[in-house]
Amino acid sequence: MRVLLAVCLLACAAAQAVPADPPKTARTEFTRLVAHWDGYADPDYLKFVGEARPDVCQLGFYGGHFYSLAHTPEFKGYPAHLPVQGIAECGKWFEERNAAVHKLGPKVVGHFNVTFLVGEPDGKDGPRGFFKFYRDLWDEKELGPKPVKDPLDLMARNADGTPMASKQYSIGQMREFTACLNNPHWRTVLKAWARRGIERGVDGYIANYFYRHNCVCEHCQKGFRDHLATGFTPEQVKERFGIADVKGHTFTEIVGWHDPKDSTPLRREMLKWSQASTKEAFDDVFVRYGRSLKPGLIVAQWNHLGDFNQVSGDERSLLPAPLWGRDEDYLWYSTGGAANFTDLAAGVYGEGTLQARYIRGAFDDKPFTLGKYEGTRIRAAIAELAANGGAPMGFYTRFKDPAARAEIVRYYNFLEKNDAAYRGNRSHSEVLLLFPRTRVHAGDVAAVEAFKKLGKSLLDDHVLFDVLPDDLLTPAVRERYRAVLDAAKPAELPAGRSVFSAAKAVRVSASAPATGGEVTLHFVNYDRTEPKKPRDPGSGIADEKPVAADGVTVDLALPAGLKATAIRVSSPEAPDPVEVKFMAGEGRVRFAVPKFLVYAIARIETAPAK
Repeated sequence: MRVLLAVCLLACAAAQAVPADPPKTARTEFTRLVAHWDGYADPDYLKFVGEARPDVCQLGFYGGHFYSLAHTPEFKGYPAHLPVQGIAECGKWFEERNAAVHKLGPKVVGHFNVTFLVGEPDGKDGPRGFFKFYRDLWDEKELGPKPVKDPLDLMARNADGTPMASKQYSIGQMREFTACLNNPHWRTVLKAWARRGIERGVDGYIANYFYRHNCVCEHCQKGFRDHLATGFTPEQVKERFGIADVKGHTFTEIVGWHDPKDSTPLRREMLKWSQASTKEAFDDVFVRYGRSLKPGLIVAQWNHLGDFNQVSGDERSLLPAPLWGRDEDYLWYSTGGAANFTDLAAGVYGEGTLQARYIRGAFDDKPFTLGKYEGTRIRAAIAELAANGGAPMGFYTRFKDPAARAEIVRYYNFLEKNDAAYRGNRSHSEVLLLFPRTRVHAGDVAAVEAFKKLGKSLLDDHVLFDVLPDDLLTPAVRERYRAVLDAAKPAELPAGRSVFSAAKAVRVSASAPATGGEVTLHFVNYDRTEPKKPRDPGSGIADEKPVAADGVTVDLALPAGLKATAIRVSSPEAPDPVEVKFMAGEGRVRFAVPKFLVYAIARIETAPAK
């Protein structure tokens, strides 16, 4: 579904001012992604890449993880699992690994931790981790001058003025400090690191640990005060937020994510500004500066969605529409543990289908992936993304498990074989389901539950539908669908829509290739033999145990003015297309889908009807 987003250049009550656009680059398209935080130094990794032939390899570290841990004895551990010790040594290793991956064909996107720093400012052995790097190991020939003398001046601040730190991971018994993205000196550090990674051969970056917590430093105080003063009149600030003098006000909190039950108009405005300000930091460092060094630099964010957690989750939940994904090449959205198990009897299929359709609609059909924490249903995870415009399969490409590796290679090779059906395709749907973004922005997260309930009903009934945030709906978009559904306003499904006979555990979607002349139907089967323990995510691909789907029939309404000329069905397990018989008439085509295991596509060739 193609939705052209007009870029708003004026400040409004919902957002801070949007800076001028950077130079436009060609749209990035890819269909197959592998991503690893560990294992990428394995001697067999490059052989696996050569077998699976992904478009993008997401590997390596170039931000806070690298400069906190590369020089320490903890270099091998979580979260970066760095291959060798030493900043220069590890940097050279990444440079060589990037060159080796490039020889095989894929692009390399490096992980870039933007705020999470491990270290101790001082101790009996002096500073450690990041603070050791900043004080003693910063190389001005590589990185330029240090922006501040004391690295604590870069940190986010609590209400009592102390630097924001915790000990959740206790890597090497060191604390985790949080840098402030609104601190211009911290952005100078990030830009120096970004430049060095580009010199080492990355094609792009994915920003992770991309959070703004409850920082009340001088930069956040000024930024939020300016946001209120620019977006609202003094009378509105007093009436809506209870602040009599915004210019002289000192905030004791400027929250980010928070419990919707404890939300207020002021807290939501804080979250809205938090998300707009972090987007501005991303654009400053990666879009404008990064692409000034390397035109076409691939840029992405690693975000979290879960089961549509809003206000308390999703780094974009209150982000104004003109900023949502603007100038970004792909999205990574983690569903966490919300979709990595099944309960077939209860109608729980462990899927991210609705999340995928939401991202696809909001992001104008550009590439995205879902991090499902899924290490068992390898085939289903790949199929789910491929069927809904995403790029399989994210974080858990388990190439060290021979059985998993065989299926990853099989499925990726199938996608490559049918590349014309996937690369740059667009959704082909008959119904549009609106995501209640305007109500979320008003604090009504209950509206999301109604949306999810209706979305599951449409999936169970095999309706061909897209998802679009309601603030992106235009008359031109509305005209493309037989019906537009809002969970708050029940409506009947349209007459004459396509009808599919299949088990509820089979999901159906459709797309149109970039070159036209075809409607591609996608069938994803979640049926399986489940583990004995209820809702057990399993321990590996041996527990996937899919049960083949049979008896699927199609009664498809073709686009106006077109007729079907041939239908070919294939699957990763049977990659050679089988031409199936069909019945056609009155703008429709009917046929049966041969039995398949987890995923099958039906490529319906079309031509103008006489």
